[in-house]
Amino acid sequence: MDTIKINLKPGKKIYFASDQHFGAPNPTASKTREEKFIRWLDSIKDDAQVLFLMGDLFDFWHEWKHVVPKGFIRVLGKIATLKDSGIEIYFFVGNHDLWMKDYFEDELGIPVYFDKKFYEINGKQFLLAHGDGLGPGDKGYKRMKKLFTNPFAQWLFHWLHPDIAMKLALYMSQKNKLISGEEDKEFLGEDKEFLILYAKEKLNTSKIDYFIFGHRHLPMILDIQNKTNEAKYINLGDWISYFTYGVYDSEDFLIKTFEDKK
Repeated sequence: MDTIKINLKPGKKIYFASDQHFGAPNPTASKTREEKFIRWLDSIKDDAQVLFLMGDLFDFWHEWKHVVPKGFIRVLGKIATLKDSGIEIYFFVGNHDLWMKDYFEDELGIPVYFDKKFYEINGKQFLLAHGDGLGPGDKGYKRMKKLFTNPFAQWLFHWLHPDIAMKLALYMSQKNKLISGEEDKEFLGEDKEFLILYAKEKLNTSKIDYFIFGHRHLPMILDIQNKTNEAKYINLGDWISYFTYGVYDSEDFLIKTFEDKK
């Protein structure tokens, strides 16, 4: 497996955030959450070395060749400012932004990943992914994801006028749980949570210290182990109900809630 190495500098930290779903449930309500997220980005700029955006930044995102969705300009501008200041930023595609292409890479200089990635951070092994489609179960979504990522289906959608395409997609994203990923918000137990089962299975064949996911919307840190390895399973929560994020300083990984001092 290819592993990306990161060496944290003294006094610097790595931040993780997922599932903002900007645009939902409507532009007015979303703007309040966007402004809060921008204040959080401002709060981390002095000690952040790396920022991982772990998917579903938008409730729906699709790129045409010369068109991107309207809105989110302040969020994108703040992310660009952090990137220009020297903070490394990585974006993992979620199930709501499957249709991202090269806009982030070309305009912001931010790598975009469509699959899990392995990192070595100060000697510790990390597996990062948004989390959708991993592990057992979730068969309905997995079938739908195959449709959404099918080149012919994407080509057909591409030829819809953006006004029609965006209206249709936003409606489906908010109404259809298979698309929106609005799973049961209660913890189902280690033997039923598909991402925990995935992490435990992966631990049988790989030495991983931290599994970090979004998608499930439940903030948690859980110790998992098998006969030979142990690790921490982490879900970052969301910016809808919890306003949580992860932070790693080379010694500890913490889930924190943004205490907005507005």
